[in-house]
Amino acid sequence: MVVLGIILLIIGFLTGLAFLWTIGIILLVVGAVLWLLGAVGHAVGGRRHYW
Repeated sequence: MVVLGIILLIIGFLTGLAFLWTIGIILLVVGAVLWLLGAVGHAVGGRRHYW
């Protein structure tokens, strides 16, 4: 999710499409939160870790 967010940010920046930029930021933030929760040991979606 983090990688997809970064890709959408880059595409949105290069093409000037604001909705891709916004979706990229949202995916990046959600992916980072899930990654952080998984890294500290909280179960995310029934899994012990999130990749």
